[in-house]
Amino acid sequence: MVRLRKLETRPAIRRHTSRGSGILPPAINTEAWFIAVMLATGFLDSRSAMIIQKSPHGEVRKLELLVALLVFIMAACFFIEMSIVKPPSEEVIHGLFVPSLSGSGATGDTVALLGALVMPHNLFLHSALVLSRNTSSSVRGIKDACRFFLFESGIALFVALLINICIISVSGTVCNSRNLSPDDSAKCSDITLDSSSFLLRNVLGKNGAVVYGVALLACGISSTITGTYAGQYIMQGFLDIKMKQWLRNLMTRSIAIVPSLIVAIIGGSSGAGHLIIIASMILSVELPFALIPLLKFSSSSNKMGENKNSIYIIGFSWILGFIIIGINIYFLSSKLVGWILHNKLPIYTNVLIGIIMFPLMLLYISAVIYLTFRKDTVKFASRGELQAIETDKSKVANDSSNEENKEDLV
Repeated sequence: MVRLRKLETRPAIRRHTSRGSGILPPAINTEAWFIAVMLATGFLDSRSAMIIQKSPHGEVRKLELLVALLVFIMAACFFIEMSIVKPPSEEVIHGLFVPSLSGSGATGDTVALLGALVMPHNLFLHSALVLSRNTSSSVRGIKDACRFFLFESGIALFVALLINICIISVSGTVCNSRNLSPDDSAKCSDITLDSSSFLLRNVLGKNGAVVYGVALLACGISSTITGTYAGQYIMQGFLDIKMKQWLRNLMTRSIAIVPSLIVAIIGGSSGAGHLIIIASMILSVELPFALIPLLKFSSSSNKMGENKNSIYIIGFSWILGFIIIGINIYFLSSKLVGWILHNKLPIYTNVLIGIIMFPLMLLYISAVIYLTFRKDTVKFASRGELQAIETDKSKVANDSSNEENKEDLV
């Protein structure tokens, strides 16, 4: 997370407090916009799912390029805004390379950012997308597919990192400017999804909110598509559950849209912002259960053979994995202990909550340790064994065909 020491700001999502009856119509208008955007997201997501399932590979690429174009428009706006406001480069570099969790709620923001940037279900989706490419099953074809998809995923994550750097740097610089108007100063103290478009005012003027809304819509559609298809591949791969297309679309879209729609109707943009932060935290807490098996699988010579990770990738990946796990455990334990110590509930209620929650914390830590040190129980066949199996299959097929020919002659 980029931290600006002197220009530090926390663009956290807080509850919006009304300051008079004059703010009521904009609030109603904002909630209506959120509901309309979510309904539009559900409709466009369903249409895009049908396009992906029924269109050839080239049409799918066009849809991917369209969503990427909308996201890149948003990124370009923040890059231009960053060049205009000129945040102090030494502070940005310091925040990038010197870890720090100062400020109230910084750990929670970091956990949410990890969950939003590295979503655990997308790890399974990446594997499924590699299999969906038109590549040969030869050794060279497998290596080419892995290398090309490594570049594709790496570029996507790197662009996401740059966008996060720009957003945090721009918000920190703009909100600490001496020429900030009282209206913008109030927005900085309570930045929400619908009010943060003022950060692009220097680039787009009054049209900043429109472009910002279009980019948010594109991000919502792409996120819903990836989440839906990741769930589909997981259900088919792990559980062997297959549904009809209309039933799968109805279930997945209802699970994704209905809770968000209810929160938007009741809590407005502030409630939707809280929901995003909580969902991102949950994704980060779940990340070790997808990351650890992936690291063990891709680093195992029994399973990957010649395609296993190099020693440098193994060491670097496990170090990053342990850092993520440590941040999650620290966040969960500190948040739970702090909440129990500072809430206003009766003592017996806090004791009951502790009796329930602390064993769950130990269960979480034990599950992570078990996944980390669990021995491999499945050994995949080597290349020579696979060739021998294919040879045996061909011999069996030839023998059966010869027997059928003999029977026909008789």
